[in-house]
Amino acid sequence: MEHNNAIGGHGNHGNHAKHHGSLKEYVIGFALSILLTIIPILAVMNGWFGKTTTIVVLLATAVLQFAVQLLFFMHLREEEGPRYNLVTLILGLIIVVVVVYGSIWIMDHNKMY
Repeated sequence: MEHNNAIGGHGNHGNHAKHHGSLKEYVIGFALSILLTIIPILAVMNGWFGKTTTIVVLLATAVLQFAVQLLFFMHLREEEGPRYNLVTLILGLIIVVVVVYGSIWIMDHNKMY
């Protein structure tokens, strides 16, 4: 039985439980998520800003919402050892940015349109 735990069996579940967030962290993350959802809704519905500023506010709150989800609910900051999840996330974001920017660039420089 000890041999199975040393190889990677179920012996590490006791250590895994301490990596989950506390109730306080979940409440803070939830409150931030609600706030970052309400701000853009109110900005658009009440017309607080001009068009360009509203778009910037929407993008900024979306990025902050993404960070809150990663840090408070997906526990990205609590990863020990090699940060494979973080590296994979960064690579995925780079690919998305390249595809979106490249698509916009191609559409903008296409002589057919």
